[in-house]
Formats: sequence, C-alpha cells, structure tokens
Amino acid sequence: MREALSAMTTRGRAFLAAGITAAVCAILLGQEDLLRIGALLVLLPLVTAFFLGRSKYRLGLVRSVSPSQVAAGQQARVQLDLTNDGRMPTGLLLLEDQLPYVLGTRPRFVVDKMGPRWRRTVGYVVRSDVRGKFSIGPMTVRLSDPFGLVELTRAFHSTTSLVVTPRISPLPPIPLSGAWTGSGDNRPRAFASGSAEDVTVREYRRGDDLRRVHWRSSAHVGELMVRREEQPWQSRATLFLDNRRSTHRGSGAASSLEHAVSVTASIAVHLVQRGFVVRLVTAAGEEQGGSWHERGGVAAETGPLLEALAVVTEVDRTHLDTRWLQDVGHSGLLVAVLGAVDDQDKGALSRMRHSAASAMAVALDVDRWARTRDARADGDQDGPGAAWLKAHGWKAATARPDVPVSTTWQELGVAGRSKGARVPRSVGGRLS
Repeated sequence: MREALSAMTTRGRAFLAAGITAAVCAILLGQEDLLRIGALLVLLPLVTAFFLGRSKYRLGLVRSVSPSQVAAGQQARVQLDLTNDGRMPTGLLLLEDQLPYVLGTRPRFVVDKMGPRWRRTVGYVVRSDVRGKFSIGPMTVRLSDPFGLVELTRAFHSTTSLVVTPRISPLPPIPLSGAWTGSGDNRPRAFASGSAEDVTVREYRRGDDLRRVHWRSSAHVGELMVRREEQPWQSRATLFLDNRRSTHRGSGAASSLEHAVSVTASIAVHLVQRGFVVRLVTAAGEEQGGSWHERGGVAAETGPLLEALAVVTEVDRTHLDTRWLQDVGHSGLLVAVLGAVDDQDKGALSRMRHSAASAMAVALDVDRWARTRDARADGDQDGPGAAWLKAHGWKAATARPDVPVSTTWQELGVAGRSKGARVPRSVGGRLS
C-alpha cells in the first residue's frame, strides 16, 4: 500500500488534493453535498492504490535474439514472448525494454488489457555500427489503473547478449606456405619411413596384422600396441593483432585500431574457409576463444574468434607479450596485423618470424589515420613498418584507410611470390 501511494500519478495527487480541499471547505461552509464530492475525490485514488497494490500478477517474459551474433551494420531481431499466468486481469501496461544507445531507441509497447492466460509475441529490430558485446534488457513494466491515478513499475531481471562482430571483407585466395604443422585428426598423410619418435601407436584390435605390433610400446604399456598406418597433419595459423594504444592513431570507428580489427576478422574467416585451424593472439597474449580447437565447420570455428575480436580494446602496454611463442605446436603460418613498428618491437618481431614456418604481416600506415601524411605523396610505396618487415624475412604489405582490405591482402600474396615462395607439397608422405 505504501508503494502504491508513492506511485500515485500527478492526476491521482490532484484528485487527492482536490478532495481534501473540498472536504475542508464543506466543513467550514456546512455544505453536505460538497463534503460528499470531496470524500469521493479522496477515496477514488486511495481505493485504486489499495487494490492495485494488493493485486498479484504473474507476468512471464522470454526474450530471444536472432541471430545472436551479427556483423557491424547488420540487423538482428529481438522477439519477446509475454504471458500472464495469473488469474486476475491487468489494466493498462506500458512495456519498455532497456537497450544500449548504440543499438537504437528503447522500444515501447502498450497493452490495453491483459486477461488471465493471456499470451502475446512482439518484436523489434536492433542494429549497431560499432562492434562489441551488448546486453539487452531488463524490461520494465508500468502498470496503471483505468483512471490513470496510480502507476506501478516492475522490472524483469533477465537479459540477453548480442555480439556485434567487426566488418568482414571477402578476400581473394593467395599462396600460403608453411601451413602443415602439429598433429590432429584431419588431412591424414601416409608416411613411409621415420624415426622411432615419429611412430604413433594404438591398442591392438582383432584382425590387425601381427607384423604391425610395436613391441617396445607393448612392453611399456602391458598390452599389445600396433603401429598406425597414417600420421595426422593439421594446417594451423596464428593471427597476431597489435592492439596497443601507442601503436595506433585516431579514435572511435575511424581509428586505425578498428581497421586493424576488421582486417584481422577478414583474414580469420578467410583462413578458416581455406581449411586452417586458427588461434588469436594480441599484444597482451593469447585471447580467450582463440586457442587451438577441433574443427566443427566454418561457423563453429569462426564464432569464438569473431566474438573475441568483437571485445578487443586498446591496451596500455609498451612491449609485446611473446610468451605464447613457447607453446608446443605454435609453429606454422603466422599472420600479423601491426600498427606502428617501433625500435623496441623489432626484437620481438624477429623472434616471431624465426619461430614460424612462414610469416606474413599487414602493417598499417598509421600516420594516414592521423592525417599527418599526404595520401598522394607515396601511394605506391611501402610504409616504414612494411619496409622493415620485408628486409627481415617477412612477407609484408601496407594497409591504408583508402585501400580495401581485399587489395591489401592481394598485395601480400604478390609480395610472397616476389620472394620466391611456393606452396609446400607432399612427396612420399613428407613435406617439401
């Protein structure tokens, strides 16, 4: 009741004040008819507040977002399933869903009356030009009486997440070398010879040739173990993104960091489509959702990578974290998306180059984002970062704000062919 009285609207307070004034004047003037009118004006908001406060409603809400992960600039639809599981009808309802401002204005719905076992489905569309992970909800419900004297506010506690991934550009195929590394269950390659360390074994199964028994492993395990006829190979690629604040220029959606994130996302999708298992590493180390994982389709593989890129932010670091180079099986293809290349980074970049079977880099000409250089002055020349990388064994290309990502990627392939790179092939089960 106290909550209902505090939720009285301006109209309800005006009725209450007018009723009290009429009652006082009626007593002073001895007008019984005016006293009855004053009593009615006072009782109407009080009785409404009493019944509205004592009413028990069982409102249900199920919110779903389809799709739950969209690229920046694309739309997602939010569906609301509303139910009234109580036995009492409701009055006027105003429903308002809470949204971050980047997703648009807050949607509002008006329900004139919600009877027992009432159900309704409503929906609205959200869209964001900014990447990120956003929370939709909770929904607030404003319950009002037919006279508009009292208005109660309730709120659901449930929220739903929407992941807005960076913009992705389709990339043309280019030669990729140094891909086959590690071990896994895809792309088996038969091997004809090898050392004892290269032999892989499994448990003996009925029907296996006894000539395939590996006696040393059998003696160690205590049961028969046989040699496998194939050795699995796996195409792995590491995507490195330099997200340090000091190496990028600009702010907001037009910054060099946003362009770097978009380039990284485009390369990640392209490599997965080419059959690579990809992990994401940033200047602060390996990202969650970017570690090696089993293949489960393009959508299953790119989902964690794009979600990790959606929430990447600038970090205040002066040096690159290269501890991930110590991981087993990190070698293979390395694709780095870099900002400004400083002298203090050259040692770490050299270690990254020597640890990978093949290293490719997209170096952003960040001065273009700061507008400190004329785009017409050296449009066909490499930036300072790409020039140093090429001189130290990298296959590098320069990214500029006025050049499409696909063009930069194609230039990277041309740079690789100019260095005499070739795609490895299998000869007798071995890579050459």
